[in-house]
Amino acid sequence: MNLSRISTIATNVFRAMVRDRILYILGFYVFILASTLFLLPEVSGNANDKMFLDLGLAAMTILGLVVAIFIGTSLINQEIEKRTLLVFIAKPISRSEFVIGKYLGLVAVLTSLVALMTVIYLVFLQVGNINYPTVSIFISAIFLILQLCLISAAAITFSTVSNPLLATPLTIAVYFIGNITEDILTWDSSSSFKRLAQGLYLVLPDLSRLDLKNDAVYGLGAIPDPATLVGNGLYGIFYSLMLIAIAILIFSRREF
Repeated sequence: MNLSRISTIATNVFRAMVRDRILYILGFYVFILASTLFLLPEVSGNANDKMFLDLGLAAMTILGLVVAIFIGTSLINQEIEKRTLLVFIAKPISRSEFVIGKYLGLVAVLTSLVALMTVIYLVFLQVGNINYPTVSIFISAIFLILQLCLISAAAITFSTVSNPLLATPLTIAVYFIGNITEDILTWDSSSSFKRLAQGLYLVLPDLSRLDLKNDAVYGLGAIPDPATLVGNGLYGIFYSLMLIAIAILIFSRREF
C-alpha cells in the first residue's frame, strides 16, 4: 500500500469538495445562526441562551450529516458512472488505496467543516453575549467529527454494494437506529422485538456514545470522565476502521 497514492487521491477529493460545496454550507450555517439569534428573543423568553446553544449544535450536526451521507454514498459510484474508475484501475493504484483515499479525503472535508462551523458558532455566542461552556463545546465538536467519520464509513461501505438511491436511505437508517438502539433495549415489549433490538444493538454502532451535544448544552459544562471519553473515542475509531475494511473487501471483489 502506497501512502503517496492514497494522499494524492485524498487531496483531490478535498480540493474538489471544498471548491464545489463547503463555502455554500458555511454560508447557510451563518444564515441559520444569524436568523436564530435575531428571532429567538421574540419567541423564547428566558430560554433564549439555552435554545441558541442547542440549535447551533443541532444545525452543525445536520449539515455535517448531509455532507457525510450524500457525498459518502456518491464518492465511489460517481467514478463508476463516469467510467473514470477504469482509469484509476489501469494505473498502479490498488482498489484498497482508492477506497482509503476517498474516505480520508471526505474525513478531511468533514473535519475542516466542523472546525470552521465551531469557530463561527463561538463567534455568534460572543456576539449574542451568551454564556457557554467552551471546553464542553470543543469536546462535543471532536466527537461529532468521530460520529461523522463513522457515518461516512457506513455510507462508503453501502456504496460499494449498491447505488446512491439505496445506499443513502440505508446510511440514514444506520444513523437513526444507531442513536436509539440503547433506548430500545429498555422498552417493555415482546420478547421477539427485544431480541431484534438486542441484535441491532450488537451489529449497528451505538452512536449515542459519540453524541455529546446534551452534555454541552444541558449539562452546564459537565465533562464525562477521561476514561469514558477515551473509550467512546476508540469505539468510534474502531467501528470506522472495521467498516472501511469491509468496504475494501467488497470493492476488491467487485467486477466492472
